[in-house]
Amino acid sequence: MDMRRALIPDIVNLQAFECAARYENFSRAAEELNLTQGAISRQIADLEQQTGLRLFERVKRRVVLSDAGQKLLPEVRQLLAQSERLMIGAVAAGTMSSSLRIATLPTFGAKWLVPKLGRFIADHPDVAISVESRSSSFSFAEESFDLAIHFGQPTWAGATAVFLCHETVLPVASPSLLNRGRDTGGDLFENVPLLHLTTRPKLWSDWSTHHGKLVPHAYQGLRFDQFSMLTSAAVAGLGVALLPTYLIEEELGLGTLRPFLNQPMSTDNAYYIVRPENKSTQTVAGDFQEWLLREVKSST
Repeated sequence: MDMRRALIPDIVNLQAFECAARYENFSRAAEELNLTQGAISRQIADLEQQTGLRLFERVKRRVVLSDAGQKLLPEVRQLLAQSERLMIGAVAAGTMSSSLRIATLPTFGAKWLVPKLGRFIADHPDVAISVESRSSSFSFAEESFDLAIHFGQPTWAGATAVFLCHETVLPVASPSLLNRGRDTGGDLFENVPLLHLTTRPKLWSDWSTHHGKLVPHAYQGLRFDQFSMLTSAAVAGLGVALLPTYLIEEELGLGTLRPFLNQPMSTDNAYYIVRPENKSTQTVAGDFQEWLLREVKSST
């Protein structure tokens, strides 16, 4: 037998291993999987023989994972979850003419993409769409996405990047905090706290330099590692935040956030549509790219 094929695990054996590890009991694993205890024992024995590892140790009347079993378990769970997603995706796409798997930055996806997605779906009702969040670059060779929305510079191994939009940040605050700043009569920033994004600690300093405005305590204030939390903090009146305008369209429309000063700043990075080079001719991904570009153009 080909050695490579000899190391491909049987999914049934992996299920038995995961279930037995979760319960630390072969009998309960057998009940969940609707098998006999003997069948569970044989499946785990097969896996142990295939790997050459002892996966369980017997302690009194129960079984516990060995050191090797503990190391293997997280990867088995990940593989089982991926297998399940694969089958669910295949079933979901079965009645559709095509499928589209999209990776997007979490906040951009939730605040900008998803509210507009219905318009694309209306024109493409026969496309099975999956949207997943990714905070950083990944390998298209390892993850089978058809398209990603990326923030930063237009560089991505094995993929091509198309400019989507610049990022423009605007100082915003809740109406109550806005009034507090206006009531000072002096420097607007003197008596209002600033809010910061952890990954961009110099943003307020850069904005201050860009507009030639003194911002006291430009590095002090509450810090958050997600734009979503930073936005919620600003809405709650905890301080003034520099937020990308694309991510606060709803809040500005509702009036829960207002410009503290109508002085935006474009940052050095931008949003890009990234597509893997080996899928460059995929029609539905091309349609989605063109739709994204039109949506950005219509909202500017």
